[in-house]
Amino acid sequence: MAAKKKSSGKTKYGRTAQKTVASVMRRKKSGTLKSGRGGKGGTVKSRKQAIAIGLSEARKKRAKVPRKKSSA
Repeated sequence: MAAKKKSSGKTKYGRTAQKTVASVMRRKKSGTLKSGRGGKGGTVKSRKQAIAIGLSEARKKRAKVPRKKSSA
């Protein structure tokens, strides 16, 4: 049997980050979430893209969010 991974007890995401992502998901649901700088892009359709935008906004607010994985 595979061993269960133990959590360290520390939370990955802070309360502010959770609220920010929740707010973004509501904006996506209502159809007002736009992609791109200054919201000049098209309407966001993808759930993953909406979450990425929410985490990005949370980082700007200095909320507790893990670092982005580097692409290199």
